[in-house]
Amino acid sequence: QVQLVESGGGLVQAGGSLRLSCAASRSIFTFNIMGWYRQAPGNQRERVAIITDRGTTNYADSVKGRFTVSRDNDMNTVYLQMNSLKPEDTAVYYCYAALPNRDYWGQGTQVTVSS
Repeated sequence: QVQLVESGGGLVQAGGSLRLSCAASRSIFTFNIMGWYRQAPGNQRERVAIITDRGTTNYADSVKGRFTVSRDNDMNTVYLQMNSLKPEDTAVYYCYAALPNRDYWGQGTQVTVSS
C-alpha cells in the first residue's frame, strides 16, 4: 500500500503563486506516471499535469505556461509549481501515482484563488 500526502495548498490572490508537494510513503522510482488532478465544486475531476518516469511532462491547456510539474525520486516527492494563478484555478488538487496495474490518490489539498 502506498500513501500520498499533499501539502502546500491555501488561499492566494489572483496573480500569485503556490507550490504543492506530494510525499509518497515509499520510493516513487517505479511509478510510471505521477502528477496532479483537480476538482472544482460541481465539476468532474480533471487532469492538470503529469510527469512520467522518464521526465516527460504533459499539461492541461488551461495551465500551460503557468504550472510546472516535477518529481524528485530521491525525496519520493512530486511537486506542482503554480504561477499566475487565476480564480478559475480554485479547486481541490489531488496527487496521483500510477503503476502498471494500480492507481493511487492522495486525499487532496484545497487551493483557493481570490479575485
